[in-house]
Amino acid sequence: MEEKRPPFNVEIGEKESEGIYSNFVLIAHSPSEFILDFARILPGVKKAKVFARIVMTPQHAMLLKNALDENIKRYEDRFGKIKIVGKPETSVGFQPETK
Repeated sequence: MEEKRPPFNVEIGEKESEGIYSNFVLIAHSPSEFILDFARILPGVKKAKVFARIVMTPQHAMLLKNALDENIKRYEDRFGKIKIVGKPETSVGFQPETK
């Protein structure tokens, strides 16, 4: 039987409620944590600026993945399949070796 948790309130400050736009994320990890650097890439600009860094445990990273999977499914059920179009102007980060 699943244990029910009591409801709790989540507060958000005025600054945080405005949100931060990100169209790029760099992900790194160690045995004990995942690091997500959210950045913005603008057309014609050769560098990106990180606007937020989120550090979480591997367990919370998996819970985030599961929540994203579920919410993407709900989104696509309502609005249709999300299409990935185009390629980024430049590759950033580690790239697979080409043979």
